[in-house]
Order: sequence, then C-alpha cells, then structure tokens
Amino acid sequence: MAHFAVSAVGADRPGIVAAVTAVFLEHGCNLEDSSMSILRGHFAMMLLVNAPDGVTEEQLEAALTDPAARFDLVVAVRRIDDRVPTSPAGEQWNLAVYGADRPGIVHRITQLLADNDINIVDLTTHVIGEPDQPVYAMLVDLTLPPGADAELLTRRLTHLADDLGVDCSLHRVEADVL
Repeated sequence: MAHFAVSAVGADRPGIVAAVTAVFLEHGCNLEDSSMSILRGHFAMMLLVNAPDGVTEEQLEAALTDPAARFDLVVAVRRIDDRVPTSPAGEQWNLAVYGADRPGIVHRITQLLADNDINIVDLTTHVIGEPDQPVYAMLVDLTLPPGADAELLTRRLTHLADDLGVDCSLHRVEADVL
C-alpha cells in the first residue's frame, strides 16, 4: 500500500468532488483523511489517499488530468512517507482569535506557537461582519507538547493579542463521550 497527498484548487462548481473521487475509486484507492473548503468562491481540497500496491503517483496524476481540465483545477499528487508519525504527542487545545482585520495576525500568532514547540493541527480563518467593519476570526486546533505550561502560553498569547488589537482565548479540548 502507498499513501498519497492530493490537492486540488479551482473555482467552485458542483461536481468537483465527485469527479476527483471517481478517479480514486477506479484505481481501488481509499480516502483516509480529507479537508475541503470554499475560500472566496474557490474550492480547495486536500486528500490523503491509500492506494493499492502498484498504483503510482504518475498514474494518479495522469488519471486526474480529465477532471482537472473539465473543472479548471490545479491538481497535485505527492507520495508521502508512511513512517512519519500521525501527530506529535500532547494535549489537544483550541485557540480562538477575533479582532479587526489587519496583516500579520496569522503570522504573529503562529510564530509564537512555533517558538513554543506547539503543533498546529488545523487552522481556519474568515473575515466576518460588515464590509465597513470587518472582523478577522481565526480558529486553531493545536497540540501542546507534554510538560508545556498552558498558563504561560495563555499569558504570552494575551500579551501578543493586546499588541495586535485582537481578543484571544485558549481552551483545552475535552474528550467527547459517546
């Protein structure tokens, strides 16, 4: 078995997901992880595909040529290393950032996280509110490494949030009980 990361980006239209995933079904592949979103009218998807032995990166790229042309997509396929751990050890936390939209919010917050060895698992941003008063919203799922000081991180984030003119809140993810 081989694993491939597949990305596709293009103007949003009905049928993109069906066309792209049909290629994987035809090649006996399984979609293990996926993330799909509309970003200002553009469709973006990232897939982790498990392919049977013998299916190559080149075969999948060639097979995706037709849907890419039909939907005017930019598609990339990349074999990934199965030895890479799925996620660093640690506790799951959520970070929410809200405030006036301005350049540098994502960079400065993520740089602070990187400087503290904190892994970002998922990050979503949106400009919300009225056009004359846009509000920037950033939601981050992250992993605090074992032994990390959440209170110290909260203080650092609060200081940075004050400097950026945004509000910031950090919360531990509680396990869901089904």
